[in-house]
Amino acid sequence: MIDLNKLKIEIFADGADFDSMLKLNSNPLIKGFTTNPTLMKKAGVSDYKDFAQKVIKEINKPISFEVFADDFESMKLQAEEIASWGSNVNVKIPITNTKGEKSTSLIRDLSNQGINCNVTAIFTLDQLSEVLDHLNNNTPAILSIFAGRIADTGLDPVPIMKKAVKLTNHNEKFKILWASPRELLNILHADEVGCHIITVSHDILKKIDLINKDLTKFSLETVSMFYSDAKNAGYKIKINNK
Repeated sequence: MIDLNKLKIEIFADGADFDSMLKLNSNPLIKGFTTNPTLMKKAGVSDYKDFAQKVIKEINKPISFEVFADDFESMKLQAEEIASWGSNVNVKIPITNTKGEKSTSLIRDLSNQGINCNVTAIFTLDQLSEVLDHLNNNTPAILSIFAGRIADTGLDPVPIMKKAVKLTNHNEKFKILWASPRELLNILHADEVGCHIITVSHDILKKIDLINKDLTKFSLETVSMFYSDAKNAGYKIKINNK
């Protein structure tokens, strides 16, 4: 039997639908939240700051909001503003800008200022190592490695995540986050390799009630679904007389 309450990993909810965030906030399994501009756009958010402050007013768990400028000077100003919104806020900084220019110097400056960064869109161990070299050891940081997207390329992300965890073992303030999971099982994968956090979309979180479900019962429900959908669609097959 799987008991999510006994897992060491922290589950963060990934999304920007306000009502869903409030509902998930009441779930003791959810230890924090992450967002990004893409999710906010999808949720119909039009005023970035207004939305963020509305969320922060209702949610006191760790939550990440991302900068969206493309030059580092503007990123820095946005990061400082976002960090001022609440003590529970982590500022998401992409590993590079859209030109492929590294953001490590900016990350160093922000970390030295005591700003908690969530470095996002990390895909390689080289990127992770370089970020770790620029972080202030006294400032907490989240390192978001996109394990799900790595898996989309045909590579197994598990060995990469194991090595990532080892690279951060020297400092308990640095946390490896398994990003972009593709299925509920990834929570167990991330826990097994020692990841500190996994951020899970609202759609995947809806499947939590399926954990430990009886497979024979699940099989029958699946057969019933196929039968019901075919019946409701009015499908018929004319059988030719032999």
